[in-house]
Amino acid sequence: MKRIVFLLIFLGIIFFPVTWVSEKAAATPSLNEETGFVKEEQNMMIIELTANGKTTVFELNNSRASRELYDQLPLSVKVEDFGGNEKIFYPPDKLDTAGTPLASNNTVGSLAYYAPWGDVVMFYGDFGSAAGLYALGRSVSGEQYIKDMAGTVRIEKK
Repeated sequence: MKRIVFLLIFLGIIFFPVTWVSEKAAATPSLNEETGFVKEEQNMMIIELTANGKTTVFELNNSRASRELYDQLPLSVKVEDFGGNEKIFYPPDKLDTAGTPLASNNTVGSLAYYAPWGDVVMFYGDFGSAAGLYALGRSVSGEQYIKDMAGTVRIEKK
């Protein structure tokens, strides 16, 4: 009887920490290597823009404006070139920018919302900042296709 009790205690000491460590590892959110931010998969908002058979993927930030854009998807919208460094499109409904960070130091692949005109901006060239320009997210792949986008594009949740 003492041997059985001793064996059960011994096995509990050995296997309990292993179980605890594996459960903790499974519950740990993943690290986004590009940004260094810890992200929980279920909270990520990923969108795909497809034009001319090429796809650009954006990861949206967790702002109110980004969530409102995400909630309007899927969409087919007309994309226009603007300023020689950006493509713009107009979502059906304007976005609420309360609590949304201002966009600054925009580079290739930045996604922003220009509140005064109600357009979403995809940068294919560098751009500093502007009053009323809010950050929505960043491309994670296909940013090289932004410059060539023309006509109607399809935007979907991924």
